[in-house]
Amino acid sequence: MRRELPGGVEIDDDAGRIDVAEVHRFLSHKSYWARGRPRDVVERLVSESARVVGLYEGERQIGFARAVSDGVAIAYLADVYVLPEVRGRGLGVELVREMVDGGPLAHCRWVLHTADAHRLYERLGFRPPDDPSLMVRPAPTSGS
Repeated sequence: MRRELPGGVEIDDDAGRIDVAEVHRFLSHKSYWARGRPRDVVERLVSESARVVGLYEGERQIGFARAVSDGVAIAYLADVYVLPEVRGRGLGVELVREMVDGGPLAHCRWVLHTADAHRLYERLGFRPPDDPSLMVRPAPTSGS
């Protein structure tokens, strides 16, 4: 899937088009959730994800999202970002909408973690869990 958005921005789920260096730069230096993530880990995350979607102005990648999924019942939305200098144009909404509604995982139940984008995700049908059975097991800290 490759399509043009208003303003000359393209959205594309071709994993071969992902600029891993740009994704690594943003995630490891600019994000609050993946600061310090090594390049080889980002490479594996991109290659092993069920789906990746990028936003592009010309050849420059300006946004990214990835999904982890069994492909049948559940999908986890991860590492979503739009570069700060192009925010405010609805690109984040388009990126997430394409990921959750436009591809092979559209039939799945989606989950995510976010500390700062609740309103964006609520506009796309996400809501905080009201199910007390939801539990999370955090990743181990290094050295444990």
